[in-house]
Amino acid sequence: MNARRTLIWLSITASIASLPPSAGGAEPDNPLAFKPADGGGYAFDTGVLRGMLRQDGKSRALSNVVHLPTGIRLDGSVGIAGHYRVFTANRRYGTAAWDWPSTAELLPDGSVQTTWPEASDRPFEMTAHYRWAAPQVLDVVTTVAARENLSGFESFFASYLNEAFPTPYAWARSEEPRTQSHFLRGDKNYGDWLMFISPGDPRADVIQDGRWLLDPHPVKWTVLPRLDAPLCLRRNENPKLAVLVMAPREDCFTVAMPHEGESHYSLYLSLFGRNVKAGETATARARLIVAGDVSDEQALELYDRYLKSLGERRT
Repeated sequence: MNARRTLIWLSITASIASLPPSAGGAEPDNPLAFKPADGGGYAFDTGVLRGMLRQDGKSRALSNVVHLPTGIRLDGSVGIAGHYRVFTANRRYGTAAWDWPSTAELLPDGSVQTTWPEASDRPFEMTAHYRWAAPQVLDVVTTVAARENLSGFESFFASYLNEAFPTPYAWARSEEPRTQSHFLRGDKNYGDWLMFISPGDPRADVIQDGRWLLDPHPVKWTVLPRLDAPLCLRRNENPKLAVLVMAPREDCFTVAMPHEGESHYSLYLSLFGRNVKAGETATARARLIVAGDVSDEQALELYDRYLKSLGERRT
């Protein structure tokens, strides 16, 4: 490991490790607090990342995101760490959650909670809680409260990045020439739209129930039963910068992406993948990290640190 990479790595890990489970109060000088902004949105400037949450009051998550040390714009299209398609068995709820009516509240610790109330065509309430855990680390907790039985509930968690991040990777397992795990590049030879599932995970069956063939914008996925853990990333090579998206295994059942160079430049997590009975509440967690010149091994360590903070382990 060269000296520059070591310094970057120590800075990232120290900032994550030094924070308590809550990011602290929303005092004006708290760099990890969202601040109310014009148009119903919330501004942030963590010292590493600057941008908006809910620009113009729409629930499209992070937009106008700039990595301050490099000046690189991170987001593209409809933003980072947003809630896109929502399904139950063979049913899709509108086009996207970011089009549903929603409200937002700035909480005392400087975090923001978005709420999508139930509706006549949507028998559940969904919330998303956004909190900066460190200057380059965003935690998102999604909760669904069911009014009716929800079969195979899924929230498709989407991050659309700038074209500066053309190459996607998933933490995958290979069997040849021997069983090993590594970051597998989303090569076009695999297909146009790639979905990674864990071998033997029964939740993956829901992707075959017809939900992805529903309008608008049906998708035919190339399904790769290689996922070793819900961890994926995209890289920029000059300067070296990576955006990682991750979740604990119990909360996420697929990782998806288009092939390298495809113009959406996106990463997706399929959250929940379970039945939620009427009157029940279910929660899924996810984390986004923007890291500098980190190796594959360091990216995996960041994932393990996330799991450790949740009291969980990768294996």
